[in-house]
Amino acid sequence: MTRIVIVGGVAGGMSAATRLRRLDAEAEIIVLEKSGHVSYANCGLPYYVGGVIEDETSLFLQTPASLHARFRLDVRVLTEALSVDAQAKTITVRSLTSGEENILTYDKLVLSPGASPIVPNLPGSELAMTLRTVEDVERIVEQVKLAPRSAVVIGGGFIGVEIAENLIHKGIATSIVEATPQLLAPLDPEMATFVTAEMLRNGVHVYLGDSVTAITPQSVSLASGGVITSDLVIMAIGVRPDTALAKSAGLTIGDRGGIEVNEFNQTSDPDIYAVGDAAQKRDSVDGNSTLVPLANLANRHGRVVADHINGLKVRQVLTIGTAIVKVFDLVIATTGWNEKRLLAAKRPYLAIHTHPGSHAGYYPGAQTMSLKLLLDPDSGEILGAQGIGKDGVDKRIDVIATAIRGKITAPELADLELAYAPPFGSAKDPVNMLGYIAENLVSKLTGNVQWHEVEAYREKGYALVDVRGAGEYARGTIPGSVNIPVDEIRERISEFTNKNIVVNCQVGQRGHTAALLLKEYGFNALNLDGGYFTWSNSPAHTQTTTEKE
Repeated sequence: MTRIVIVGGVAGGMSAATRLRRLDAEAEIIVLEKSGHVSYANCGLPYYVGGVIEDETSLFLQTPASLHARFRLDVRVLTEALSVDAQAKTITVRSLTSGEENILTYDKLVLSPGASPIVPNLPGSELAMTLRTVEDVERIVEQVKLAPRSAVVIGGGFIGVEIAENLIHKGIATSIVEATPQLLAPLDPEMATFVTAEMLRNGVHVYLGDSVTAITPQSVSLASGGVITSDLVIMAIGVRPDTALAKSAGLTIGDRGGIEVNEFNQTSDPDIYAVGDAAQKRDSVDGNSTLVPLANLANRHGRVVADHINGLKVRQVLTIGTAIVKVFDLVIATTGWNEKRLLAAKRPYLAIHTHPGSHAGYYPGAQTMSLKLLLDPDSGEILGAQGIGKDGVDKRIDVIATAIRGKITAPELADLELAYAPPFGSAKDPVNMLGYIAENLVSKLTGNVQWHEVEAYREKGYALVDVRGAGEYARGTIPGSVNIPVDEIRERISEFTNKNIVVNCQVGQRGHTAALLLKEYGFNALNLDGGYFTWSNSPAHTQTTTEKE
């Protein structure tokens, strides 16, 4: 009888265990879990803090008893795996209830220990709470029940913004401190401004570009010299792969700090596999190693391991890095690479910004979205996308993520036949519109200018022309822009005295029309991508805005 030992009973570990049982009714499968719970929804933990999820048991998908009843799994909670002897094929474990240690032999070992919260070494760091396990959330909930007047969340990533929102739901004055200049690092700066604005609108105090230097029971000190009153501090600055067991077994640790695995999730020891947050993944854009702590990938790789152990054909699973988060009324989603990463890699790209409605504008309730698409300028390969809005964002990001997986190019997004009825979308879906714009750019029918390039083009001698209506122009414009509405260009063509022009409208559509018209008249006209809306919500606007009364 084959004995398979799995370390870690959440996501990847449990997916491997249940798939293994479905494929082999006789194998002895032992699951070791350090915490007191297995198969729980750790992505739902912040919402239990806020009371959105009222019943803690709703977070538990299975229990050791239910897993044994259905799958005959030997699930051992409160059991810590201490070390692995790969040569002897043994693992030393300790019961956290009795303290007793013993040694287990294995034929195959699956490591799914997850990742550990990063807690920096600073004065008072032991006072901060982390949010990773059920036990963590129970401790936080107990503190919330004591009705703290104020809280500080350190870290503006996915967990940080989620827990900040849920503390506000509990009536606690909440601040969030992020060391970088923006919240949610997967977003580019002009997209992240929407998130900061939403946090501020809902009463969260946001400190960007600042870091915590000390924590006391009553306050948090900042590098800038500020002090924030706080009765509760939650540390959410990120996680690092838990590689202690892998190192004890002499396994190869990859260049990103995770356990190195092949396309079958085998480690450098062919009888030991690694999945989940502890294991490195392969990126779909450049094929390099990456760390992506996402539950769906962990689940998928757990299945890959089970299939490989049982001799089934396995497809390699590259990661796109698709993620989504809710911040109060906003939905924020990303897939693939962002512009910052492309710049760092010196990878050529084109960027597209649009601001479509979630469904047909004439049907009540349409909400404006902000979408950003990044593509290869020659091949049209989709490199990444970001979306923000109140409705319809998840659908569009999922379509684009599927297109990336299916090797559909950006111009080919125009060809997708997507479900349409007025309550759900438009005859030209926002995804189709991204395809049309991409086609124009890749074919070089039109050229665009990005929000951060406006000043550079002005310095090159380009004229700035705002082609919106007079009323829109009066409410705010880019400094130095002249207003000539698109419908008046033909009659006022003599007013265009500069052959080089950057035109803008509100979101880019009228600007596209104006740019093509001016090209017909012999001008070198470029369109401001995403229009005034993108520019006015970007960091450039906060530095140079001239709002008109």
